[in-house]
Amino acid sequence: MSFFTELAHQYIDGAWRTGSGSWDIIDFNPYNGEKLAAITVATVAEVDEAYRAAERAQRTWAATNPFERRLVLERALVVAAERRDEIIDAIIDETGSTRSKAEHEVRLGLDFMREAIQQAVRPEGRILPSPTDGRENRVYRLPVGVVGVIGPFNFPFLVTVKSVAPALALGNAVVVKANQNAPVTGGALIARIFEQAGLPAGLLNVLVTDIAEIGDALIEHPVPQVISFTGSDRTGRHVGAVAASHFKRTVLELNGNGALVVLEDADVDYAVEAAIFSRFTFQGQVCMAANRILLDRSIEAEFTEKFVAEVKALRTGDPREPDTQLGPVINTFHADALTGVVDQAIADGATALVRGRTRGNLVEPTVLTGFPEGAPMLRQELFGPVVVLVPFDGEDEAVRIANDTPYGLSGAVHTRDVERGVRFAKRVVAGMFHVNDSTIQDDPLVAFGGEKASGVGRLNGDAAVEAFTTQKWISVQHGRTDFQL
Repeated sequence: MSFFTELAHQYIDGAWRTGSGSWDIIDFNPYNGEKLAAITVATVAEVDEAYRAAERAQRTWAATNPFERRLVLERALVVAAERRDEIIDAIIDETGSTRSKAEHEVRLGLDFMREAIQQAVRPEGRILPSPTDGRENRVYRLPVGVVGVIGPFNFPFLVTVKSVAPALALGNAVVVKANQNAPVTGGALIARIFEQAGLPAGLLNVLVTDIAEIGDALIEHPVPQVISFTGSDRTGRHVGAVAASHFKRTVLELNGNGALVVLEDADVDYAVEAAIFSRFTFQGQVCMAANRILLDRSIEAEFTEKFVAEVKALRTGDPREPDTQLGPVINTFHADALTGVVDQAIADGATALVRGRTRGNLVEPTVLTGFPEGAPMLRQELFGPVVVLVPFDGEDEAVRIANDTPYGLSGAVHTRDVERGVRFAKRVVAGMFHVNDSTIQDDPLVAFGGEKASGVGRLNGDAAVEAFTTQKWISVQHGRTDFQL
């Protein structure tokens, strides 16, 4: 049975249910337009039911021995690994991922589940000294309670697992709002994996709905103490503001406008390979993607010639075909928006070194150059197979251009001098920067997140422990305190 038939429901308190809303979210294959599923939306009442179920179940789960919680995570990993090929196929169909991207997403998702197994027993308490005689200060690290997770469409399985698995491992319950463009691979499928692993009912709930139906109920509800959101900075600002007004913590993973910088001493051929991957993975629909490629003028001509030749050779088409390198963008609205952005840039004077066609949701690669300093397109996230080449004179100018953006998520620099690359990376305002590699990196152990409008907070490894736990101070007085008013 297809995941899309089997899992086209809400998952609340351990039960698969039809939403009680009056309309359906239709899940389409973005390549061929095939209808994969119709899911009746959840209402505000079901948001409340999911959070209340999570609240009830979490109390017992938090008191469960962490080694027992770890066993559930271990079983979930086994279930996911056994269904690896099915998950890959579902990601391809639901999001238009190429096979290589879907395989990478699932492989990394399994790595994050392995890390969550260790996180179950990672929290450590502390005993701290006190200036008061006889006082023992104990600092406990406890689960926050219930976590609300709002996932994206581009890496739906991976990014949702990155919050769900550690949150559960650390003793929390979770309510997921799956993205409407990936409601199965970014929500229901993960619920089924944990259900089959024996996770007690109520600890993981998945809702498929829309802000038009529920408004801000998912954020405003009194139960969740942390909201983990991945998406646009525009929506993230709203999520952060609403959550703050209700004294909730947030982890916000938002837009990027990454730069891949090629210094004059770089291995140009290798830098071209890294730039191709950094821009065109998943059709450029990646927050860490290199929107801008900054080129020292001394190597600009060589790099540009080789890069343009590689871009022209990229194959755009059916993501199920093994030789396809770019599949469709997520929907027609996005395809049309990208086409409009490119048309406007050319009308404003940019030069198209490669001008890709748009055929339905298939958007072929475009390479632009010749932008005047301060052009709006240099400062915005493009989120598609469109890239801008920008020349510079010297490191100082490269740093200035790299930082000339509201965002600060990821980037990369290429140079034969590794320590020079590290010094350069430190000067760029970004949460993540990579030397002699691509801008697209994720690692289960390393803090992931951005600066400026690219977000707040971090995930992965110890950062996830920090995100989904809280510290509680309990003092013990051995003897008697001399109270004086």
